[in-house]
Amino acid sequence: MKKYHFDRPILIILAVMMLSLTDCKKMDEYRQRIASIEIENIDLSQVKDGEYTGDYDAILVKVSVLVKVKDHRIESVDLVKHENGRGKKAEVIPSLVVEKQSLKVDTVSGATASSLVILEAIEQALKKGM
Repeated sequence: MKKYHFDRPILIILAVMMLSLTDCKKMDEYRQRIASIEIENIDLSQVKDGEYTGDYDAILVKVSVLVKVKDHRIESVDLVKHENGRGKKAEVIPSLVVEKQSLKVDTVSGATASSLVILEAIEQALKKGM
């Protein structure tokens, strides 16, 4: 039986190549999830009073929110979790949604992905109240 001998540098290179392929797949899936987000305009007159949670996982950006609705108005949107890279600036989105009483708000430049994921989580929460 023939034994194969691998030097450590070759094993390290193979390991790095495998990690790179995994990262490429994650990035592709992340981009697909962000591209597939379409924010609907929720009719607040159809949303019952209550507290609703919403979540969205776009792999590199993960968000959980708590939305409080009273008298068909969004009273508050609490950002419970926001795992992100450079999307911290998007954390203003919940206050914009409360101010405008709508999900149709501008995304934050430089934090577009986080903005969309936050809006999607809010949409998911509001749909639970319909």
